[in-house]
Amino acid sequence: MSLARRPGLLCLLCQSRAFTTSYRLLAEQGAAAKAATTTNSQSDQAKTTEKSTTPAPPKIIAPSPLEDAPRAYGRRVEKFTPKPLSRPIGMPLPPRPGENTGIDTRTFKQRRDDFVNYEKHLARREELKSKMSRPYFRDWGNLSFHKGKTFIAPPRMFKSDLSLFFPNMYGQTLLKKDSAPRDTTPTLQGQVSIVSVFSSVWAENQVKTFVDKENNPKLDSILEKNKGLAQRVWINIEENSLKAYLINIFKGDIRSRIGEPNWHRYFLVRRGISEDIRENVGLLNRSVGYVYLLDSQCRIRWAGSGLSEDHEREGLANSVQRLLDEEYGPRKG
Repeated sequence: MSLARRPGLLCLLCQSRAFTTSYRLLAEQGAAAKAATTTNSQSDQAKTTEKSTTPAPPKIIAPSPLEDAPRAYGRRVEKFTPKPLSRPIGMPLPPRPGENTGIDTRTFKQRRDDFVNYEKHLARREELKSKMSRPYFRDWGNLSFHKGKTFIAPPRMFKSDLSLFFPNMYGQTLLKKDSAPRDTTPTLQGQVSIVSVFSSVWAENQVKTFVDKENNPKLDSILEKNKGLAQRVWINIEENSLKAYLINIFKGDIRSRIGEPNWHRYFLVRRGISEDIRENVGLLNRSVGYVYLLDSQCRIRWAGSGLSEDHEREGLANSVQRLLDEEYGPRKG
């Protein structure tokens, strides 16, 4: 039987061949498109991975003005010129009552665990080695550099969002009825505070050149006009037991000098001031006095050290007034 006589069969056969050929062509085109898509996807993924693994450009951090300042430990400095504070100083976290008290609150089990911990033994050994190798008269020797001035006060206040915090300290006040030690943070919060930190009569006299009425009458006038909003706080750090005992004997003289309304603002701190706190806050010389201007959240907005200069006294008074306007708004009079 010939195919010419059966046109239906021929059409079916042709259709079958055409379908087979088209299916193969479509299949090949689909495979090629899929391969191209996979290649592009892999290429895009490789580019994305390359971008993600490319390190970000390093941030440029200005060197600390305290980097070359003389210290009671480390290498001895032969030449030093104090620099203005170019960036905020202080602790990275807000202060909390109960911190830096110097009181061991560990339980008996915790003390036992620490006693048998070899890594903590090594850390304690390094701490003791650092204290034993520290020259006793290094701080007094460093007073030869600009009379101990560690840094120059900044020309203007630090911005609030960039400022760091003043740490909590723990000590006795001059109150007669309540001689128990207390934290400094509750006293500092809620007001603009000018904090004087010192450890000797020499350092206290340096602080007076910044804040006393005779040396800075403009500042005294601002404090008088803003009672309840701004205050002075004294922190006397004395880690020597004998000297602390002598200060307790002469508490009556201190009470008469600062006045009864300020008795609860004078703190005698015996312990809890670590080297980390000193480095961050700038208390690098125990024989030098320091002044800090704090806002109501205990952020350090301005700082000075050693004997004051004319522009530093003027800068402190202007900063206090500007901070009061920032915290409470401009006030008439």
